[in-house]
Amino acid sequence: MQIRQLPYADPGVPDVRSGTRFLIWLGRMQLGGQVRSLLWGLLLHLCIAGLPVGVGLAVQAVVDRDGGGLALGCGVVLALGAGIAVGDTMLHRTAVTNWITAAARVQQLLARRTAELGALLTRRVAAGEVVAVSTGDVEKIGWFVEAFSRFAAAVLTLLAVCAGLLVYEPALGVVVALGVPALALAALPLLPRATRRADEQRDKAGKATELASDTVAGLRVLRGIGGEELFLGRYRAASQEVRRAAVRSARMWALIAAVQVLLPGLLLIGVVAYGARLALDGTITVGALVTVYGAVALTHHPLRNVEEIAMAFAFSRPSAKRAARVLALSRATEPAAGAPARPAADDLYDPVTGLIAPAGQLTAVVCGNPDAAGRLADRLGGHPAEPDDDHVSVRLGGVPLDDLPLEAARTAVLVQDKDPVLLSGTLQELLDVPSSGAVRPEDALAAARCDDVLDALAQASAGTGGDPMRTRITERGRSLSGGQRQRLALARSLVTDPRVLVLDEPTSAVDSHTEARIAAGVRKLRAGATTVVLASSPLLLDLADRVVLLHEGRAVAHGTHRDLLAREPRYRAVVTRETDDELAAAAGAPHEALEGETA
Repeated sequence: MQIRQLPYADPGVPDVRSGTRFLIWLGRMQLGGQVRSLLWGLLLHLCIAGLPVGVGLAVQAVVDRDGGGLALGCGVVLALGAGIAVGDTMLHRTAVTNWITAAARVQQLLARRTAELGALLTRRVAAGEVVAVSTGDVEKIGWFVEAFSRFAAAVLTLLAVCAGLLVYEPALGVVVALGVPALALAALPLLPRATRRADEQRDKAGKATELASDTVAGLRVLRGIGGEELFLGRYRAASQEVRRAAVRSARMWALIAAVQVLLPGLLLIGVVAYGARLALDGTITVGALVTVYGAVALTHHPLRNVEEIAMAFAFSRPSAKRAARVLALSRATEPAAGAPARPAADDLYDPVTGLIAPAGQLTAVVCGNPDAAGRLADRLGGHPAEPDDDHVSVRLGGVPLDDLPLEAARTAVLVQDKDPVLLSGTLQELLDVPSSGAVRPEDALAAARCDDVLDALAQASAGTGGDPMRTRITERGRSLSGGQRQRLALARSLVTDPRVLVLDEPTSAVDSHTEARIAAGVRKLRAGATTVVLASSPLLLDLADRVVLLHEGRAVAHGTHRDLLAREPRYRAVVTRETDDELAAAAGAPHEALEGETA
């Protein structure tokens, strides 16, 4: 795989059982690149290891006054130098390619999972963790993938050097063959502590990122209550914890690096001392001593790769673990083989609550628990937030949404959260979404009562000639008020014109006059289409064709708004905010009797 061929047509199905298995899967998916990097790494390291042979030949030729031997030694050094230049260049090229392609594969996998889960992703995983995985974690995972082939080349080179010295000079080769493996394994006792400290640093950094993300998202609110300094102090404390953890981790890795420098130096001193004695005794020649000395000195280069792979694994394993945790998230079930592309146009039914939203009607759902309402909205969109609900799928026209391909399910049902997100860009780009084409943007804006929003955007844009459609909206719409963001998000949902539209508290941030106008506009624009609104506002409920009351997770009553007000005390308690005493007095019944009825 070359960089110019990115992105992948299919990034594959990752092994997400653990972080280590995910790293192994990534390496296996890039086997061709790993082999190329390994071969170029072998060329580089073997040429470096072979330099002492040429130097030894040249030195011995000088001692023997052999001109031909000197020329041969110089020729060997020149050839090996050319091999080093080519090997180093191509190793760097292939290693960087492995890094970038591995990172791109992980990015594509994350993008695919994000597109599949949508807004539900941040309900199951903290937003800060998603940001950390898609930025810093991706780089660390790519680092391990590209470092592994260089590590393998270094290990094979060390084995070749030890074997070659055993054949070339057995007396010194034995010392080297025993010492080099000991050097490579010397840092192993320190790795567990270094890994724990690296994990601690990553955890603290992730928490700091989450805190920063939450602070930025709630900056307007923090300014309103004067809480900037409080949260700034919390982030300052969190960042200092990250700094201290990073210092502790760096100290451990510095100790490992020091061991990797100290021990090869001691081995080199021992080899020189022992070799010098053998040379004085006439057991070995001066050229052979120079060759062995050079070979031992140059083992420092491949030994650094051993240290690097240990560091890369320590840092990439928690990153891979977090990436695997995100990639393991999925829809409730996989689409069944031969599933219909589109369900029949019929009622929307939730087996968990017993809710039925008749086709072509505006159904309002009243739920006293906002969290339960949010979970219901997710489930109606085919994304149950509760693990216990994974085996129960909402049915549209008798067909479980989980049995539909994702694209068909998304086309069938659209869910707008109570806190919708506006992406940065112009208003025209905001409303340029996949749709049926039956609803024009201007009609959707009118139904959502965005007149004042359009006027504000037109006045805020000096370079678009007063055209609000060309006015840029800042990230997450932070330049707009909560009510303006809510209405623009509603207009975007209306433009999409899905077969079933689920709105979770779509008017919670607007005044009652605007709310009444929005309710009338939505009812008119969605006439004949299935719409479900989760709300407790009487203005919305009075315009609904059918109102369903959810109590303790079950649909317990349905009818019109006025009918339920007259006959259902639990409905009145949610909609009118009446207390139990007020309800008892209105019903002319003892308080105890009312409690027995509402239980």
